Amino acid sequence: MKQLFILLLCMPLWGMAQQKGPDYVCPPCGQCDSIVYHKPGVCPHCGMTLVLRDTTGTTGQQPYSICFYLYDGTEVLDFAGPLEVFSYAGFKIFTVGKTKAPVTVQGILKVNPDYSIQDAPPADIFAIFGGDDDVAAGDPEVISWIKSRDAGTKGYFSVCTGAFVLGRAGLLDSLTVTTFHNSIQSLQKAVPSAKVLANVRYVDNGRIITTAGISAGIDGALHLVAKLKGEAEAERIAKHMEYDKYVPEQGLVVKH
Repeated sequence: MKQLFILLLCMPLWGMAQQKGPDYVCPPCGQCDSIVYHKPGVCPHCGMTLVLRDTTGTTGQQPYSICFYLYDGTEVLDFAGPLEVFSYAGFKIFTVGKTKAPVTVQGILKVNPDYSIQDAPPADIFAIFGGDDDVAAGDPEVISWIKSRDAGTKGYFSVCTGAFVLGRAGLLDSLTVTTFHNSIQSLQKAVPSAKVLANVRYVDNGRIITTAGISAGIDGALHLVAKLKGEAEAERIAKHMEYDKYVPEQGLVVKH
């Protein structure tokens, strides 16, 4: 009788547990990813639309890591735009300078690099940006460092005249690439074996993505997210950023 009484007492609680709906979480943004909600909606902390929580363990893989190399004179939007995209995509982003001394970007903003070229960890993707690009492209120590990491780097991403740095490292030889519209001819002279295109937002060679100037870096970053995590993820991020300029596949993907 006592066991029956306990069973009857627990049945309503068991029924409630069975009726419990799915859990929802904020997409990766680094701010509030661990908070669990029990109904769909919008995250009250960051404003992102909540998504179903994965309980299968299939998303247990490590996030993509991306190294942002910054130098004095880097264009702010060149790196800040893609940084926004990759952050919302859940990438592990870290910054590197030649030293750990503050880097002055665009002559205005000071950024403290996370690492120097002496202690920077490996990354899946190496990203380089435009501005006073010869500060990096003309520095043999920096170019040597980029080359030394090549075997462990899965992909490269450049914005604007950051392509000149990749070119100096020998990474653009015989590829189809692009850069800032005023620097097309200069890059062609710097890398004679490359085919440098104008009037294209980005060029994807598989391992290396080069983009045109400034805002085109956002398009290239969204393209890379779509490539790695699916088009729906890229469109979600563009919508959250209110970046209505994004058009899937508006760049050139080189077929090998």
